[in-house]
Amino acid sequence: MNTPREKSVCVFGEVLFDHFPGGETVMGGAPFNVAWHLQGLGFAPLLVSRIGADPEGEKVLHTMSRWGMDTTAVQHDPQRPTGRVTVDIVAGEPHYQIDENCAWDALEPAPGAPCDVLYHGSLAARSPQSAHALAALRASRPALVFVDVNLRPPWWQPEQLESLLQGAHWVKLNTDELSALQGESTANAARLCLQRFNLHGLIVTRGADGAELLSADGSHLHAPCSPGIEVVDTVGAGDAFAAVMLAGLVAGWDMQATLARAQQFAGKIVANRGATLANCDTYLQLLREWGEAN
Repeated sequence: MNTPREKSVCVFGEVLFDHFPGGETVMGGAPFNVAWHLQGLGFAPLLVSRIGADPEGEKVLHTMSRWGMDTTAVQHDPQRPTGRVTVDIVAGEPHYQIDENCAWDALEPAPGAPCDVLYHGSLAARSPQSAHALAALRASRPALVFVDVNLRPPWWQPEQLESLLQGAHWVKLNTDELSALQGESTANAARLCLQRFNLHGLIVTRGADGAELLSADGSHLHAPCSPGIEVVDTVGAGDAFAAVMLAGLVAGWDMQATLARAQQFAGKIVANRGATLANCDTYLQLLREWGEAN
């Protein structure tokens, strides 16, 4: 039997470049960010994504290799460009303009990809081709499917989102996304959502009100935001949160501790520009603090 750190974690979806108002360009995409953090936390994920034959694609491969990430499932598209997003900050919150017909919209199935645990967002299925590739990966019946809801208008439809949640084990969303699914974002709405999709667990992030976790056994956990954080930007905070939650599920951490750790790590991300950290010492320090270092 695989030990927690030996379980194959597969992350499916977009890798792209966020272009900020000041001209800064940062590599991102929720799946890429989650895979990056999991690598930093010692879980060696396999990222299934797709890049263009352009300088941005080369930068993706170079950056992943330098971080020690497995690039074997990163596909190459000879026609479409590597993904691009224009980020505007309005009232402190990021707003995204996502380019169409990018390389990650043409993801192909990854037959034989090791996948005990599967993470994917909802945006990765915006194109029929990538949705087909995702369905093929889910058909391999991973033991744990974690869906991160990322509603980016106009790139989602209620029917498709609901189909993605069917068969998932864990789902993470924020209050706005919960309202889009259930018509409201109350604790009762979260419980109804958990039951509606027969989930093992539902995680709801509530901004300044922290985050809550509801599980099928009836437990209801809450973790407040980390105090005293100076917010630089909130891009990638949810991805950081999701990565730690996934790490805790894979490694069998106590769920209350995992929820608090996810909040702590998201706080570190919002205090920096960009969605990832380039210094592995931060990850090692956190693991030592949490008592999870090897």
